[in-house]
Amino acid sequence: MNKKNIISLLLVGVLSTVFLLGCGNTNNSTQSETKDLLTEIKERGTLQIGTEGTYAPYTYHNDKNELVGYDVEVGQAIAKELGVKAEFIETSWDSCIAGLDAKRYDVIMNQVGITDERKAKYDFSTPYTVTRAVLIVGKDNNEIKSFEDLKNKKAAQGLTSNFSDMSKGYGAELVDTDGQFSKSMELIINERADATINDDITFYDYLKQKPDAPLKIVDTLDEASENAVLIRKNNDSLVKAINDALAKLEKDGTLKQISEKYFGQDVTK
Repeated sequence: MNKKNIISLLLVGVLSTVFLLGCGNTNNSTQSETKDLLTEIKERGTLQIGTEGTYAPYTYHNDKNELVGYDVEVGQAIAKELGVKAEFIETSWDSCIAGLDAKRYDVIMNQVGITDERKAKYDFSTPYTVTRAVLIVGKDNNEIKSFEDLKNKKAAQGLTSNFSDMSKGYGAELVDTDGQFSKSMELIINERADATINDDITFYDYLKQKPDAPLKIVDTLDEASENAVLIRKNNDSLVKAINDALAKLEKDGTLKQISEKYFGQDVTK
C-alpha cells in the first residue's frame, strides 16, 4: 500500500470517529431535553405546585401569613407519597394556567374543574373534590331567583374560571374579581355586581367566617363538578404516580380527614 492510500484510510477513520461522537452528543442532548418530569421532581426533591393563595378554604393565608388550606394539605400529602416536599408557587388564577404552560411549576392545585376543553390540552389526576355550583345574590335581591335570571345582569367572576363560562352562557355581563372569592362577595354586598356563580363549599365556609353577611343562595345545579390536579400532557408517569398517591390517601383515610378538617364533611366523593 502506498503512502497516499495510507493517508486516505487514516482520514476516513478520523471522519468516522468524529461522526460517531457527534451522534453520541446529539443523543445525550435529546435525552436531557426529554427527561421524565417525575424523575426531575425526585431529583429536585420538590413537587412544584401552582396555586392562588386567596381562595379559602382551599388555598389561603392564615393569621400568621402561612399558606394553608384544603388543597395545600392534599398537595403536601401527595408530595410525601412521591418522596419529596411540596413547594407552592402563588399566582393569580387568571395567570395560573399560563404559568403551567411556561413550566413555572409542575402541576396546579387550586380546585381546578375538569372540563372537556381543558382535557384537550392537559391531563388531570383522578378527582379529589366534588362540589356543586350555586348562584349567590344579595339577601334583599328578589329579581334573581334562578340561573336563567342572570341575563343582562352583572356577575362577579374570575375571568378564566369555569364559573365565568357558565355566567356568560346565561347571558351575564362579567365583573372581574381576579379569581378572588371574597372580592365577589364584596362586589355583591356593595351592589357593584348582582350575583356570582361559585361552588357551594366555598360559600358555606365564607358564611362560617362571616355569618352576618347579607348574602344567600337562590339556585343550585344538580350536576356535580369534579376537581383534580392539572398536569401538562405527555407526563404519564407523573399522572400515574399522583393517581397512585391519591388512591392510597383515600384508602388510609387521609383525604377524608383533611376534608373534615376544613369542611366538616367528606367532599372527596
